[in-house]
Amino acid sequence: MRKIKHGKLSSGCADACCLKLEGLSVRFQGEQVLEDVSFHLHCGEIVALIGPNGAGKSTLFRSILGQAPYRGDITFSPAGGPAIRLADGSVTGGTRPLVGYVPQSPSFDRGDPVSVLDFFTAATARWPVWLPIPQKYRERARASLARVHGEDLLDRPMGALSGGELQRVLLALALEPVPHILILDEPLSGVDIEGEHQLLEMLDELRTQYDLSIFLSTHDFATLGQFADKVVLLNRRVLKVGAPGEVLSSPEFYETFHLRVGRGGEA
Repeated sequence: MRKIKHGKLSSGCADACCLKLEGLSVRFQGEQVLEDVSFHLHCGEIVALIGPNGAGKSTLFRSILGQAPYRGDITFSPAGGPAIRLADGSVTGGTRPLVGYVPQSPSFDRGDPVSVLDFFTAATARWPVWLPIPQKYRERARASLARVHGEDLLDRPMGALSGGELQRVLLALALEPVPHILILDEPLSGVDIEGEHQLLEMLDELRTQYDLSIFLSTHDFATLGQFADKVVLLNRRVLKVGAPGEVLSSPEFYETFHLRVGRGGEA
């Protein structure tokens, strides 16, 4: 993994490109969903979010996406630039950073005739998909899929894609246009071992090529040491932040999951 540039300030970001959460709290229907959540991640860094079901992982993602009201601060600082404050979808101090989002894999009926090209065109262009799709939209979709080495999927039916292939298509869509921050909700769910290996290699390639902040949730603890620079253990509040081996071997991890995991990620 690449070494991330840390500054000398207590925030840990200094003049480096950084997404920072400070004192983030969310209440929903009178229930405290997140409480005093604080951590940061840099551009070019892959951070994994782990926690039990109901820990608030999806709410945390929705807060960053501007889809959930919260108290506290979420700021994004371009390298050497002023901090941009995100608050309930509004921005002060600059232009809102682009955030790409890949949800948990949606399901498509295997008999559904919608192709990857149809799906892309419907999502990125104001063009009725029941009409012949112009060449310019086809080339745009092909170029987007090329970022994830998925050009050969262009004319495939969405319902015929494997879990790994579907993740490639969703990832390509999230990269159109290339964002500052990429959020993935359980990207390894429903993906076989080969597809998982390809996806992790792709994420490492993307963060290097585009200097992205990549933030993803996962329940696959065995792979954390292979791809994550940092792990955030969440259960309504942050219990532990650190390198994969440090978090997986911590008392906080054991108390949360009742698992003893070696520093290599194996139980």
